[in-house]
Amino acid sequence: MSIRINNIKLNLDEDIDEIKHKAAKKLRLSIKDIGNVKILKESLDARRKDNIYFNYAVEVECNDSEKIVSKLKDKDIMSFEGTFKENVQPGKVKLNHRPIIIGMGPAGMFAGLVLAEYGYKPIIFERGGQVEERTKSIEHFWSSGELDVNSNVQFGEGGAGTFSDGKLTTRIKDPRCDYVLEEFVKAGAPEEIIYSGKPHIGTDILKIVVKNIREEIKRLGGEVHFNSRLEDIVIKDGQIKAAIVNGNEICSENIILAIGHSSRDTYEMLNKNGIFMTPKAFAIGVRVEHPQQFIDKAQYGKYAGHKRLKAADYRLAYTDDKINRAVYSFCMCPGGEVVAAASENERLVTNGMSLYKRDKENANSALVVSVKPEDFEGKSPLKGMTFQRYYENLAYKAGGGRYLAPIQLIGDFLEDRKSQKLGSVEPSYKPGWTFSLLNNCLPGYVIDMLKIGIQQFDKRIKGFAMNDAVLTGIETRTSAPVRIERNEQLQSISAKGLYPAGEGAGYAGGIISAAVDGIKVAENIITRYSNEF
Repeated sequence: MSIRINNIKLNLDEDIDEIKHKAAKKLRLSIKDIGNVKILKESLDARRKDNIYFNYAVEVECNDSEKIVSKLKDKDIMSFEGTFKENVQPGKVKLNHRPIIIGMGPAGMFAGLVLAEYGYKPIIFERGGQVEERTKSIEHFWSSGELDVNSNVQFGEGGAGTFSDGKLTTRIKDPRCDYVLEEFVKAGAPEEIIYSGKPHIGTDILKIVVKNIREEIKRLGGEVHFNSRLEDIVIKDGQIKAAIVNGNEICSENIILAIGHSSRDTYEMLNKNGIFMTPKAFAIGVRVEHPQQFIDKAQYGKYAGHKRLKAADYRLAYTDDKINRAVYSFCMCPGGEVVAAASENERLVTNGMSLYKRDKENANSALVVSVKPEDFEGKSPLKGMTFQRYYENLAYKAGGGRYLAPIQLIGDFLEDRKSQKLGSVEPSYKPGWTFSLLNNCLPGYVIDMLKIGIQQFDKRIKGFAMNDAVLTGIETRTSAPVRIERNEQLQSISAKGLYPAGEGAGYAGGIISAAVDGIKVAENIITRYSNEF
């Protein structure tokens, strides 16, 4: 057993090696009396701009650890038994067919990895291309405006998060989060994601990581098929029997639906087959771009540009109790760029993307407003999806076609004026942009809340409402517009053996939570079925 010590502080000019000295001092031991010191968590405290420092939690190896903890009686010092790991025991029901997974985003990828590790040899079908091919089709879209509707920012190996910032923060408390991070590191991610308070990989490294996890699944006996779209499912007597992929029927009594939040044709197919879904709340809005140097200065004060500090980020939120709506920043990308993220013809969607170094000139974030099922017309469970499509088409038209994005400077947006020229911020959106009125492609109540939010956020970050900051429309894919209802065994309430998983099923919100949900679904299959075919 080792010792965990919380609240070891280092100022920006102290070397990382000082951690061991400070740990020994807290334990009232000589440095020679302690062994290995491992960082468990690193966070940056920048609440006071004149006193920014790093805060660490560490694991320390030493003799008589329990005696030391008992003697010190310090709330920051405790015994530590290491990371908990779930021990799943395979069940005894015989499998007639190998499990099928639809989708190679985080939920499908980690469901596949866990099933493969336990010997279940899953078969994964992904409608988009493998990450190498997918990169080519996306770059072609960004340069030409010619969209591949099956392999794009939303569809393809790694899921939508691969061509985003690669943020690995999550609000869920689950020991499986550690497993996910450790597997990312094994696959090529930097080791710092294990302990960083705000871990991220970046698109450039994440592309390598997902490829390596794919190869590991295959090495363990799984199969991964790309350019393979789920067209239909076969259900008999309330039990899933098969998936129809590219016209071929593949039999299985266990199908994991890890389809992502943009598989609209799949939602339509599931609805046609009587799979029970409900509309759910999400958020829509715009992307905002400021100079990264401005955000650094606002967040770090005199320490902006310090070699120990990375590009600054922010998280902002405001709820208007009278209107009963929230406006907030989402998927903030320091040192990143705004990119085209469409997956359907003549429907325009934006997203934010960063590379690992986060060293581009602009900071960008979504500014989005909550929308609820009562805001959507009709009674269909897919009415939120219809809502998204409507405004994405308006945005496409507002940009003038060819996936050019409508933009407006904040100063003009607040005064309902069409912008005429750029200021200090050069829009990063690819494939290009057009000056337009954003109120032509968003609901009036969203426009109103965005204006309120920008003015409120300017109180938190002075200058946030700068006239030159650029708003790019529109952001609509913050989360799934539906939830595929499931029972305590994580199966669809409409069909046994059908496992909705991850963000597309309405049960996750980000890379880590989606991966964890995929793992839970895999564990449910493992605990029921034998891995002997």
